[in-house]
Amino acid sequence: MNKHKAVRFFIVLTVLFMQITFLTMIVKEQYKLNNFAAIFLILVLCLTLLFGYKYLDLHHEEYVYEKLLVALWVPLGAVMCYLLNLHYGFGSVISAGITGTLASFLPSINKESYYLKKLPVAIYCGVFVGMSSVEIIPSIFMVSAAGILAGLFFMLSKNLFVGMGGKLGSIAFAGVVIITLINEL
Repeated sequence: MNKHKAVRFFIVLTVLFMQITFLTMIVKEQYKLNNFAAIFLILVLCLTLLFGYKYLDLHHEEYVYEKLLVALWVPLGAVMCYLLNLHYGFGSVISAGITGTLASFLPSINKESYYLKKLPVAIYCGVFVGMSSVEIIPSIFMVSAAGILAGLFFMLSKNLFVGMGGKLGSIAFAGVVIITLINEL
C-alpha cells in the first residue's frame, strides 16, 4: 500500500471508528434495559456505515492534500472562537458567527490571492472546535491541541468526502474527541 492510500485509509478508518463509537454510545444509552435491541441496532448501524463507505463515491481518485499554511489557520479559528465564547461571554453560537464573519472578509484583502480564498474554510473548521463546552475542553491548551489535530485531519482529507455535508464539523469532532480521550487517559 503506498503512502497516499495509507493516509486515505487512516482518515476513512478514523471517521468510521468515530461514527461507530458515537452511534454505539447513543444506542447503548437509549436501550439500557434491552441488550438484544441495542446489539441488533449497533450491528445494523455498523453494516450501514460499512456499506456506505464501500459503495458510495465519497472522494476523488487523485491524491491531493491541503497546504500546511492553510491548515495552520484551523487552530487559530478554534482559539479565537473559544476566547470569544468563554473569556468575553458571547456564547458559542455568537462567537462562531463573529469568527466566521471576520474570516469571510479575508479574501477581500487581495481578491486575486488564491491563498486568502482558502482561509475562511480552514478558520471555520476551527470554529467548530472552539465551540466546545468548557466541560469537554477546559483549557486553551486543549483547544489548541484539538485545533492542531483537526488541522491535520483538514489537511489530509482535502479529497475525501467531497460534497458531503458536515465535513468540517466531523473533522472538528474527531479532533475534540481524540484530545478528550487522551486527556482522560
